[in-house]
Amino acid sequence: MRRRRFVRGAVAATVAWTLDRSAMARVVAQAAACAEPVAEGELLGLVPLTGDRPRSTPFGEAVGGPGLDTRVFTDLSQVGPERLITPTAEVFVRTASPPQVSGRTGTWSLALEGGRAPARVSIDELRAASRPMASHLIECAGNNNPDNFGLLSVAEWSGVPLEEVAQRWGGPGTSYGVLVSGVDDESQQARTSQAGASWVLSWTDIAARRPFLATGMNDVPLPLDHGAPVRLVVPGWYGCSWIKWVDELRLATPDAAATTQMREFAGRTHQDGVPELARDYEAPAIDVAATPIRVERRRVNGVLAYRVVGIVWGGTKPVSDLLIRFDSRDAWKPVRVCPTPASPTTWSLWTHVWTPAGPGSYSISLKCADPLVRTRRLDMYFYTRRVRIDEI
Repeated sequence: MRRRRFVRGAVAATVAWTLDRSAMARVVAQAAACAEPVAEGELLGLVPLTGDRPRSTPFGEAVGGPGLDTRVFTDLSQVGPERLITPTAEVFVRTASPPQVSGRTGTWSLALEGGRAPARVSIDELRAASRPMASHLIECAGNNNPDNFGLLSVAEWSGVPLEEVAQRWGGPGTSYGVLVSGVDDESQQARTSQAGASWVLSWTDIAARRPFLATGMNDVPLPLDHGAPVRLVVPGWYGCSWIKWVDELRLATPDAAATTQMREFAGRTHQDGVPELARDYEAPAIDVAATPIRVERRRVNGVLAYRVVGIVWGGTKPVSDLLIRFDSRDAWKPVRVCPTPASPTTWSLWTHVWTPAGPGSYSISLKCADPLVRTRRLDMYFYTRRVRIDEI
C-alpha cells in the first residue's frame, strides 16, 4: 500500500490531537478550580486502602513469573489533576514480550490475508503514517485484586486507524469483520493464561469504536512489553482485546469462530457462557466504574478532616453523578465529580469529604446515580475498598 493512502487525513487527525491536548490542559485547570476548602488544609498523610487483606504486591515491579504470567501493577494513588496520564514506566503490564519478538522490531511487517490478494504492510509504513490518537484508558479484564486494582492505566497513543489499513482489502464486502492476531509464546506452560492471542472485530464495532494500530505511547515508540512494534487499541474495551505484537490481519467470515483469547476471557467480559462464534460474542466493553484511590488525612483550621479521592471511567458517555457509602447500612451520599468527564475512554477524578462515625474499619463502595446506566461490576461491589480509621 502506498504511504499516501495511509496518511490521508493525517492533517485533520493532527488538528484533532491539538484540540485533545488543549482539552487536557483545560481539565487540569478545571480540576484546580474544583478543589474544596479541605484540600487547602495541611496534608498529614494517606490512610492505606486495601481489599480484605494488606497489600502484598509491589508497584512497578514484574511479579508472577515470565511471559504470560508477568504482571506489573500501577499505583493508582498517584493519579491527580496534573497526573492524569500514567508515566510510561508505570503503565501496567499483563504478559511480557515473547522471546521471538525481541530483535525483529526493525523488520516487522503485517500480513494482510483473506482479501483480493495477500499483501504485507511494513512497520516503516505504519510508523510513517502514525499520528496522535488521543489518550485512552486500558484496563485488564482480570483487574480483580482489591488490594490495588492496579491493572488500570491511561496513556496517550499514536498509530493508524485499523479501518484505514483495512482499505487494502477494498472494504468490508461480504466479510463479517477483521481477525487481528499477534505473536505469542505457545511453547510456554503458563499458570495464568492460555497461549494464542487474537480477536475478531466486526465492521460495526470498527466503525463505532474506531480501533487503531498503535506504534507509540506517551510520545515515545511503543515499549516492547506493551506490544512493540505494533499493537491493537480498542477504546472503551477491556485490554484482552488490545492484541499485542500484531503480525496478521485477516478478513473474518460471518461464521468465524470465537478465538482462544475470546473464549478464555468470556467470563471476565460478562459473556453469557462461552460463545462458539465471534458474531455471538458481546463486545467486551467497560461499563461505568469507579473506585477510591486514596484517603487523605488533613488538618483544616486545627480540625482533622478526611478527603476521599477516586476515579470514574468507562461506559458510553461521561458520568458526573456518583453515590458513595462507607458501610452497607449507610445511606448513599452524592459524590463530587469535578471536572465533568470529557470522555468515557479515559478517567476522571472525584472527591468526597468524609467524617467517619468513629475509629474502625470501613468499606467504601460507589454506584452510579442514574439507575439506567449499566454498571455490572459496580453492582457486584467489585471495586469496593477498605480503610481503617484510627483517629477522628
